[in-house]
Amino acid sequence: MGKKQQQDQDAAAQVAGGIGGLAIVTGVLAAIKERTGLPWGATVALVAGMLIAAGYGAWKLRTVYVRFRAGFKPSAAALKSEAPAAQQETAVEEVPRHPELSEALITSGVIDKAEVIRADEVTVNPVPTGKQYTFLLPKTRTFKDVETRIANVAGWFGVSRLHIKLDRSRDNERKVHLLMLEQPPFARPFAPPTRQEISAFTGVPLGHDVTGQLVGVPTFNKASMMVGGMTQMGKTTLINGLITCLLIAYGEFDLYLLDGKLCGLIKFEDACVRYEASDQPDVFESMVDELNERVERRYRKKQAALRNRQSEPKFKPVFFIVDEAADFFADNGTPKGKERAARIAEKARKLVARALESGISSIMLTQRPDNNAIPVNVRNQFLIRLCLYVESAGTAKVTLGDSYFETAAPINPTHLNPDIKGQGVLFAGGTSTLIRGFDFPDQFMWDVVDEVSGRQAKEIEKAPESGLTRAIGVMQTAGIDFMPTAELSPALGITETRPAMRGKALSKELGVSVKSTQVKGVWGYRLADLVAAAKSGS
Repeated sequence: MGKKQQQDQDAAAQVAGGIGGLAIVTGVLAAIKERTGLPWGATVALVAGMLIAAGYGAWKLRTVYVRFRAGFKPSAAALKSEAPAAQQETAVEEVPRHPELSEALITSGVIDKAEVIRADEVTVNPVPTGKQYTFLLPKTRTFKDVETRIANVAGWFGVSRLHIKLDRSRDNERKVHLLMLEQPPFARPFAPPTRQEISAFTGVPLGHDVTGQLVGVPTFNKASMMVGGMTQMGKTTLINGLITCLLIAYGEFDLYLLDGKLCGLIKFEDACVRYEASDQPDVFESMVDELNERVERRYRKKQAALRNRQSEPKFKPVFFIVDEAADFFADNGTPKGKERAARIAEKARKLVARALESGISSIMLTQRPDNNAIPVNVRNQFLIRLCLYVESAGTAKVTLGDSYFETAAPINPTHLNPDIKGQGVLFAGGTSTLIRGFDFPDQFMWDVVDEVSGRQAKEIEKAPESGLTRAIGVMQTAGIDFMPTAELSPALGITETRPAMRGKALSKELGVSVKSTQVKGVWGYRLADLVAAAKSGS
């Protein structure tokens, strides 16, 4: 069948259908007209109205059904009328975003992508070494979130961890103070502090922080300190500065110095109860024995006070400072040398561990902070750690502790600039701080020592007369530094002629634990030892 023929048949069918439909409609209208008796015009109008009403009813029913299925969603007209109000509400809640800090903290993982740092909660203040951001974290975050990601934050800003100093707020855990240095730390040296600044510091200053502020420890009471770092990194200069600050700020205390470098600490000899310039383990052991004996005497006094229901006695603080401490724990490989090293290590451990409760603190320095330089059982007793530049993280752990790099916001000593002497990481109270020790002029330190030694001499002169003060007076009058027992005993009224009994009587008369010394085969007492005993007291 051709296409045209098919089209003719379709047209004929449509005409026939139209005629049929018209005939049906005409019949229906005729029936309604006959039934109602209305004219043709009224009949057509009635049917049209009924059809319109039926159509509207069907549309309304469908609308109600759709709304029911959709949970009664508002119509497009309602949504359109509510849109301005919603837009207005969104505009009111829009957060003023600080673009730099928000991006930095999101990228470094401190806050989530949906969170921001509000611009109206950020202040930026210039400081002499850079600028300081002070800002509030979102309510779901605290200072610790920044502290644990501080290296990532530094990376976002394109600087090293050493360029950033982080401080927490005292009034809000969400508030953060973030200092950003404009140049590497300590690129410019800070002037040493004055006497007034040292005295006004709360505690004992150890150096400057990266902003030039004094930083240190609140006290050495019940705390000892270990200082490590490679040779020529400024340890001795740093400890000279620490001793100077102690003499100015700490009040009355007794100082024992063992100068393993032989001349590194000699400036302070006149202010010491005992000063030794030696690298011999026997000398170290002798000083440790003397201090352990002093610890025992103090504990006996504490026991007596507690038994008698009295207040604990207050003891004068004592500092035992050892330079190049690793040399005194070494052994020569022989059985006797190993036995001696083990004995010295146990005595040192006992001193560092037990002496703190009696007011005796130890500070040990070493230029060999390797794993076997200072025994572990001694190292573990130090609560304050200071590490200068070292070449490996493993070496840093020896000084700062095996778990140091797992602490909050650690500073890696291997990243320090070895050309900046006296720069180190101070780790105390679980917090790491980058500091640089003081480099005082020699004359300043000499003046401090002269002041202290002069004050000590006056105290000895004012002390009640005793066998010890009379022995000092005898030797000073004679102008000698050493007096044999056979000569000193008669001068103090001891008439015993038997050497052993005479020695015991003289020791009892002196009244302190001063050991006699053999000089050229003759036993006697050194003036320096007697003066040191008079300074030390209990």
